Amino acid sequence: MKKLDKLILQAFAGPFLLTFAVVEFIFLTQYMLKYMDDLVGKDLGLGVIGQLLFYFAVMLVPIALPLAVLLSSLMTYGTLGEHHELTAIKTAGISLTRILRPVMLVSTLLAGGVFWYNNVIVPKANLEAFSLLWDVRQQKLALDIREGVFYNGIPGFTIKVNQKMGENGDLLKGVMIYDHTQSRGGSTVILADSGRMFTRFGGQYLGLELFRGRTYVEQPSAQSASGASFIRQNFDRNLITFSLASFGMDRTKKELFNTNKMMLDLNQLAYYTDSLHSRLGRERRQLIPQLNPYYTFLRLDTTGRVAIQRVENWQVPVAKLKPITYNTTQQAANRARNVRSFLGTAAERLTNISRETANYRIESYRKYSQSAAILLMFLIGAPLGAIIKKGGIGVPILVSIVFFIIYYVISIMGEKYGREMVMPVGVGMWLSAATLLPIGLFFLYQARHDSGLLDINWSRFIPTRLRWPLRGYKKEM
Repeated sequence: MKKLDKLILQAFAGPFLLTFAVVEFIFLTQYMLKYMDDLVGKDLGLGVIGQLLFYFAVMLVPIALPLAVLLSSLMTYGTLGEHHELTAIKTAGISLTRILRPVMLVSTLLAGGVFWYNNVIVPKANLEAFSLLWDVRQQKLALDIREGVFYNGIPGFTIKVNQKMGENGDLLKGVMIYDHTQSRGGSTVILADSGRMFTRFGGQYLGLELFRGRTYVEQPSAQSASGASFIRQNFDRNLITFSLASFGMDRTKKELFNTNKMMLDLNQLAYYTDSLHSRLGRERRQLIPQLNPYYTFLRLDTTGRVAIQRVENWQVPVAKLKPITYNTTQQAANRARNVRSFLGTAAERLTNISRETANYRIESYRKYSQSAAILLMFLIGAPLGAIIKKGGIGVPILVSIVFFIIYYVISIMGEKYGREMVMPVGVGMWLSAATLLPIGLFFLYQARHDSGLLDINWSRFIPTRLRWPLRGYKKEM
């Protein structure tokens, strides 16, 4: 490795690692905030939260890398230009493309690595993350008995507490418990002046120790369907144990999620895409034969009687036919309505299959487009840094955010248009790259000619034989 390459790579490595860590943290925070409502109040523990953070961080690597490459390459070459190191290197006869080559090779390796990462690692991370998130969403909120509010989180019981005291809120005043476990409505009611709440057997059960209370039990009478016996019992101390098994998180089998498009690699995506294409073609071919039973073709003779009735290529003899009546026209109207309903349902079904096919194709294209985004961001960031000659974290961050937002917005628009079949899926997924590629090539052209960002010599883009209108002329003395 030459000293020049080593110098540039050392200048690039620090900003790249720093910006990648910062960008990954920002995206991870934004992603966790998106699912915050599913996590709060469920007492998940650090283990579950840590798993979600890890899996989401793995998923976000292909999204964070393009922005990190854009920002770090802009900072690297901007700093070299600001310290006049680029000028010194060019004075030695080294071209700009040669100066960009080390970082370009690193970006190419990153793009290839991201493609493999997207195809192998991300589907597994998606499977782990979203299967765990599904179980978290199904888990009930942690036990939270509030003052003056009926709490029915424990199956079969409704609990109300007038006042909670103590440092941990475990001392209770005015306790009311409705027992619905006997499937007879509110036939058992427990009232107590005070109580104490605690967990038992490693948190698997909730113990409720009640003091100075009464138990009211209503039992149906065996002699009369409408009558009932009423029992009242007083107690000084009563211990009730509730099972908290419903608050535990049960893990769902991951095999139930592995057919989702986000959990598939390219070969699996191609298989499902081909299957959906075959299904779509089969549905379209079967549409016409399925319509035939709805149609009846009639021809009248001079007397107004049906001469020939053809239904699916068979004929009814004239002698067996009856004159057209009001009932016949009603039947025709009903069949027309049935045809319209059938076509509407068929059109909706075909549209849904087409959209599902587009979704699988979008995931396939995403693995390529996210890899190409790294090279695209380098093509924008490195020449732009050489042009503006500003290092640090001020101008580079502002410029990087602007270009990344443009890229991100166009990507979302293209993906949406592809999913809604407004444009072909391939065109939509490559729309952002096709939009920003000319900008990157323009920056590279300007940097190679040591021109300013907006210093444009239009004569360079015009063939020599067509430049005569732009030439000056000598004034006659």
